[in-house]
Amino acid sequence: MITSAHNPKIQLVRSLLGRTKNRREADAFVAEGVRLVEEAFIARWPFRFVLYSSELSKRGQELVGKLKVEGLDIEEVELRLLQSISETEVSQGILAILEFAPIPYPLSPNFILIPDQMRDPGNLGTLLRTAAAASVQAVLIPPETTDAFAPKVVRAGMGAHFRLPIHSLSWDEIQRISESTKLKVFLADMDGRSCWETDFRAPLALIVGGEAEGESEQARRMADVYVKVSMPGETESLNAAVAGAILMFEIVRQRET
Repeated sequence: MITSAHNPKIQLVRSLLGRTKNRREADAFVAEGVRLVEEAFIARWPFRFVLYSSELSKRGQELVGKLKVEGLDIEEVELRLLQSISETEVSQGILAILEFAPIPYPLSPNFILIPDQMRDPGNLGTLLRTAAAASVQAVLIPPETTDAFAPKVVRAGMGAHFRLPIHSLSWDEIQRISESTKLKVFLADMDGRSCWETDFRAPLALIVGGEAEGESEQARRMADVYVKVSMPGETESLNAAVAGAILMFEIVRQRET
């Protein structure tokens, strides 16, 4: 059992829960909680190691048993110590260090999402979860958007990271991908045309700007069409994750009819 805060595994967890730079240098990230570790296991995601405490639910205990059968590196940690490195108010008693191994970008996508200048981890994670539900085929993360593999984003994504190709790219790379795959680029913007009057059936990329600064100049230059969610009420704007969800499922609705 691990009881020391100076244990290398505990120190690595602390490092990965911190700066993006640390995660990139280690080529790894943290998934915390029974459901997320389950999702990673089901997806056959590459594990580096797993830490757990005795205070696990029955479901968590069953998961630990499965992980041990697979021969994964798994160690028990003193409850107090695991709680001290948890990102949640009440630790669920298990976390995994996972290799950074993004799912490959699809060869001929017809529906990709680009969250632009999205700084709030909760909003980005929620948007990723919605994208997975809407069968988005890839998410391209441009510069100035928060790290998609940061702990709060992974938690809010609720397993989306293990089902979606998520790639951090420069705007030049995103531009080349959209052009090579002949995607029509739609940008969510309050001055655009109504999404209810826009045809989304062709292969497309949807750009959703951040809640604070909106879309970047690069996104505006890349966009072919500006679209908006019409709001008859007096609200000035929608939360970015909510607006993105409405637009993604309007795309789903049109393609299913």
